[in-house]
Amino acid sequence: MVRLSDLHPVEAEHLGMRALAMPAIGPGEWVTPPSVDQATVAIVSTAGLHRRIDPPFTIGSLDYRLIPGDTRFDDLVLSHISANFDRSAFGRDPNIVFPIDRLREMASDGEIGGIARWHYSFMGAMPDPSRFEETGEEIGRLMAQDGVDVALLVPI
Repeated sequence: MVRLSDLHPVEAEHLGMRALAMPAIGPGEWVTPPSVDQATVAIVSTAGLHRRIDPPFTIGSLDYRLIPGDTRFDDLVLSHISANFDRSAFGRDPNIVFPIDRLREMASDGEIGGIARWHYSFMGAMPDPSRFEETGEEIGRLMAQDGVDVALLVPI
């Protein structure tokens, strides 16, 4: 991801102003999960990641894509679009935006209890995250039905 200091000053100021204009979102109700070595973990990414058979994300999308836990990287596409987004790291190591291999290693080593059957990807670069409230609640219900205890949030 690009640093503000690397951008043209006008673009850096523009992005800074957009960040200041974002609404504050307060904390939700606290939930105490099981210990990590017993927890089932799901990934929630904002990389605009989807399977090749799924429709690509469009700018401003509020929907999400389901990614099965057994998906291989060569079946995933990154459709996040931004002039400020360097996609080259994804090409070198897809775990940068979807660390499923790291979770598999952690599960194999007994560091986590298991990996969720389903993971979730959104399109990033949304200036008003409150617009995701309904979709976020839907995903929360889906993860609860799937027995997910911990969500690993991977913002891009």
